[in-house]
Amino acid sequence: MVVRMRATRAHTKNRRSHHALSAPALISCEVCGASVLRHRACLSCGNYRGKKVIDVAAKAQKRAEKKVAREKAAAAGSK
Repeated sequence: MVVRMRATRAHTKNRRSHHALSAPALISCEVCGASVLRHRACLSCGNYRGKKVIDVAAKAQKRAEKKVAREKAAAAGSK
């Protein structure tokens, strides 16, 4: 099947003019000053709108414990 009316380059580019990506809207954290996406908790200090909502230290410790456990399991499996 053939297209009856071919879209010109100008019409194609006009249609695609709205496809551009926009930069993410970043703000600075009120507490630590790190760049944060709007309406999200700060990943470096765990605050949202001046209130502590995430315990970043506990999260980092849990991640480290999981890593050690995975390494032990991998070492035991390779023996």
